[in-house]
Amino acid sequence: MNDRYKWATEDLYKDLNAWEEDFRKISKPDFSEFRGKLNTAKGFLACMKKQEETDKILERLSVYAYMKHDENTKDSVYDALLNRINSVAVKYSAAAAFIGPELTALDESVLKAYINDPALKDYDYALKLVLKNKAHVLSENEERLLSLSAEATSSFKDVFTKIDNADLPITHFTYNGKRYPLSHGTYGVYLQNSDRALRKKAFKTYYKAYISLINTISATYFGSVKSDVFYAKAKKYPSALAAALNGEDVDVKVYKNLISSVNRALPTLHEYMAEKKKALNLDKMYMYDVYVPIVENADLKLEYDDAYKLVVKGLNVLGKEYTALLNKAHDERWLDVYESDGKRSGAYSISAYGAHPFVLLNYQKTTHDVFTIAHEMGHSIHSYFSNRSQPYAKADYKIFVAEVASTVNEVLLCRYLLENETDVKLKKYLLSYLMEMIRTTLFRQTQFAEFEEKVHAMTEKGEPLNKDNMSKIYLALNKKYYGKAVTGGEIKYEWARIPHFYRAFYVYKYATGIISALAIADRILTAGQPAVKDYFKFLSSGGSDSPVELLKIAGVDLTTEKPFDGAFKVFKNALEEFKTL
Repeated sequence: MNDRYKWATEDLYKDLNAWEEDFRKISKPDFSEFRGKLNTAKGFLACMKKQEETDKILERLSVYAYMKHDENTKDSVYDALLNRINSVAVKYSAAAAFIGPELTALDESVLKAYINDPALKDYDYALKLVLKNKAHVLSENEERLLSLSAEATSSFKDVFTKIDNADLPITHFTYNGKRYPLSHGTYGVYLQNSDRALRKKAFKTYYKAYISLINTISATYFGSVKSDVFYAKAKKYPSALAAALNGEDVDVKVYKNLISSVNRALPTLHEYMAEKKKALNLDKMYMYDVYVPIVENADLKLEYDDAYKLVVKGLNVLGKEYTALLNKAHDERWLDVYESDGKRSGAYSISAYGAHPFVLLNYQKTTHDVFTIAHEMGHSIHSYFSNRSQPYAKADYKIFVAEVASTVNEVLLCRYLLENETDVKLKKYLLSYLMEMIRTTLFRQTQFAEFEEKVHAMTEKGEPLNKDNMSKIYLALNKKYYGKAVTGGEIKYEWARIPHFYRAFYVYKYATGIISALAIADRILTAGQPAVKDYFKFLSSGGSDSPVELLKIAGVDLTTEKPFDGAFKVFKNALEEFKTL
């Protein structure tokens, strides 16, 4: 394969010898010289500086090993590098374990003095979080007991993972005398198949497997929820929801606002489902019909270089600096483009502070893969701006905003294509692509979020969870979200197959992410340069404040109804245009 389609890992390390040289610098992490000395600004600053030096090298070593491993997962050399890095990371964590508790134990007046000290400005936000969380830190012995108990109570996700990937009785189904392999991956493919009877067989076989283990899964998930509630109460939070959102410095009212706003917009989703039912010419629409494409065989079949040029053209609205960075990434080999023997599947963006980001692709000539270029480059340029503009302590942005820049790129590209496309079939395909993106990311993830809130609230009131009441809650939500156009009973068990539920109150971030992206993209397209300027400030803000506050820089206030209403308007307009076509 031509090297220009391979990422330039030598930009991180020239060779393994250079990697080994850096590895030796951090192979024996030791911070003992700072123990008991964080109670002075000088001692705190010296400790932070040494920690940063170690973090930067460890991050660079890890990213290089990870990338080289993913180039060829069959190569044991890079497996060994990853194992060595993981080993050092464990040692590092143990060596620095005293830092958090010592800072938390400092008097409030000391922490406030640190926050206001210009010499410590790189750490002011981190210190504000330490101060904010002091009320939830227990005595040393209590914290030790909670820490010890965590290992015993954190196994529910592992149990579900074993059930879901090892014990679930699905291997295949037979249809028209032919044997079809059935797995989590193939299930999604079958649901998009134009053969309705095949979709139905795959759907029912898949859910039959979960129903056969529903008692075990119910007990496992109830255990996970009880664990969430226990730790929230132990740490003096008003709810498990508040405890989870506090970890990313997000106010509970953002979560509540998401659910109430989406509930107001459900009539538009009902209208969309009814239109999809009509477009698919169905008398009755079941849940196994929901994922079928309305428009088939309308792909953009472009060579990679042409696809990349199209992405650059589609994002031209972001200005010369942004498109210059896109071209720089293409020309200077930030991307690993094509499939190869042993290469990891999928796509991602990865970066280390002090170096440009990298992107892994497995490009195929499909519309989806064109959008994947835009998506992953959104991540990369977000990291590029943050790393360039922020000190190391503030460069890493939180997961809450991690999907915003990538989705902004997808939305802007889609809007550009819709505006310039003359082929009616392709235009209908792009509209359906946009609507499905909103349906699955905004509405579906909010449905999940509402379910999580309900079952945790029940547990906090002392009400037990079981297969019957959880399925009843989920079926009622499914009917509320999809309306009269969709029917089907087995979907009431869908809660039992969602792995994200074992990381409580995580999925709502997908919904707030796409709402923020739609609002930002719409503002850029209507307000022009002032909106672009604000967006760049957001991209450059890293993790320098609460993610909700940082989004306000780009004109998105998730504590209000405005960005939600804007997102629903995009969905409504796309639906109206689709109906017209």
